[in-house]
Amino acid sequence: MVQEKADVVICGAGIAGVSAAYYLTVKHGVGDVLLVDERSPLTLTSDKSTEAYRNWWPGPGDEMVRFMNRSIDLLEALAVASDNRFGLNRRGYAFFTADPATARRYQEQGEEISDLGAGPLRVHPGGHSYSLSPGEGYTGQPTGADLVLDVDLIRKHFPYINEEAIALLHPRRCGWLSAQQLGMYLLQEAQAHGARFHSGRVEDVMVAQGQVEGVQVDGETVATGNFVNAAGPLLAEVGKMVGVELPVFNELHGKISFDDEKGIVPRDAPLLIWSDPVRLVWSEAERAELVADPETRWMVETFPAGVHFRPEGGAGSKTLLALWTYDVHKMEPVWPPTFEPFYPEVVLRGLARLAPALATYIRRPRNLYVDGGYYCKTRENRPLICPLPVDGAYVIGALSGYGIMASQAAGELLAAYVAGSDRPDYAAAFHLSRYEDPRYQALLADWDSGAGQL
Repeated sequence: MVQEKADVVICGAGIAGVSAAYYLTVKHGVGDVLLVDERSPLTLTSDKSTEAYRNWWPGPGDEMVRFMNRSIDLLEALAVASDNRFGLNRRGYAFFTADPATARRYQEQGEEISDLGAGPLRVHPGGHSYSLSPGEGYTGQPTGADLVLDVDLIRKHFPYINEEAIALLHPRRCGWLSAQQLGMYLLQEAQAHGARFHSGRVEDVMVAQGQVEGVQVDGETVATGNFVNAAGPLLAEVGKMVGVELPVFNELHGKISFDDEKGIVPRDAPLLIWSDPVRLVWSEAERAELVADPETRWMVETFPAGVHFRPEGGAGSKTLLALWTYDVHKMEPVWPPTFEPFYPEVVLRGLARLAPALATYIRRPRNLYVDGGYYCKTRENRPLICPLPVDGAYVIGALSGYGIMASQAAGELLAAYVAGSDRPDYAAAFHLSRYEDPRYQALLADWDSGAGQL
């Protein structure tokens, strides 16, 4: 039986909804918060990501860098408060290229993002020493990024990476964490301050004279003046319940995990990314067979850049987690999601371009697992966190593939709107009203929808 009233009803108990509940209850003292989700918390998309974070974001403007810096500040504060229950590390992201043009672009983009507030760019060789971050912990590490143009230095620290690599860009205020542990810590803290979780379905939102008056949950009405749409890939569907068309769409992104039985990749490695287009590793006989079949001919063509992976798991783990968004398009979410049968093999062969010794697992991967989820996005890949044009209705979503890293600043901002408190000056960048600004519309004409996305 769902309770008869609540100060705030949140639709969706993913990391966005749970974070909103945490900041409403713990930070603003709004005790009567009802989280509603027909699935267990954090199981629709929040547990399908790389669980990584970074403050390394391109423009235009510095809003995403400031937003992520704030979110990481909050993550670090939570790590202190919880004795780092969710295993926050700061190993960084390591981008590699074999292309001199991309190496030049590393420096140009590094200088730009540094100027946006991500920290200094250190070029090697130069006046600074370069070393890897420790495998555990998040304190006492440099900010900004290191651009390594010394091939011998790259080989010294990354002997398992493709020997063709001529440049390394290593942003430092980056790493990963356990999204499940973070989310459960936030949920438990919110519940300790009065929040409730109800396993059920939001069926409708009652609006009268432009004001939210209640939410229908499993056939029962919960009286409330505040409704938060935190429905992840169902954001647009739930938005229609309050009569608002949200400018979002979904893409399906996959990931694979497998065991590195031979210990090819050090367990304390950063997240590793190949920045160049890839032609998959095939034998001549395999290539001829693939070309002969129209259904598989695409597998011998050039694939886009961006294959990446990282170690996964604690002490004793051998798992590597790998992702590659080589073929994505807009689609309606379907559960459970399905992935093309060639996906794991394509990813493994792509990884062999980045770390050649991983080719040993192409035919005999151990404990191979395929998973993934939907990225809910706006056309410019920036979130929606704001009130809606209905009094008492709010949205926190379109967090694309960066929901874990953005969750804390997003939850804090959403709670500030609901509680009527001061908001950071980057808030306007994530407001629905930005699409009514002619200057913003002009920017959108040339904006890459994959901006900031791996």
